[in-house]
Amino acid sequence: MASRTTMAIAGLVLSLLISVAAWQVFDFPFFFLFIPFVPFLFRRGTSSTTPERRRCPECGFTTRDPNFEFCPRDGTRLEP
Repeated sequence: MASRTTMAIAGLVLSLLISVAAWQVFDFPFFFLFIPFVPFLFRRGTSSTTPERRRCPECGFTTRDPNFEFCPRDGTRLEP
C-alpha cells in the first residue's frame, strides 16, 4: 500500500511540474491532474483478492464470478 501512495504522490508532483512548464511555454494554465491515477492502471491483483476459479465437471465451464453456484449450461454444481 505504501508503494501505491508513493507513486500517487510522485505522480501528483510530476503533474504539477508539467502543468507549470506548460503554463510557462503556452501562457495558459494546463492541469494534468489525471497523472496521479496512472498507478491504478498498473495495479496487479493479488491471490487474496482474486476469487477462486470454479469449474463445471460436466461441460468444462469455468468462472471466477462468486455469484455462480451452478453451471448456466446444464445446472451442475460448480467445483473448485
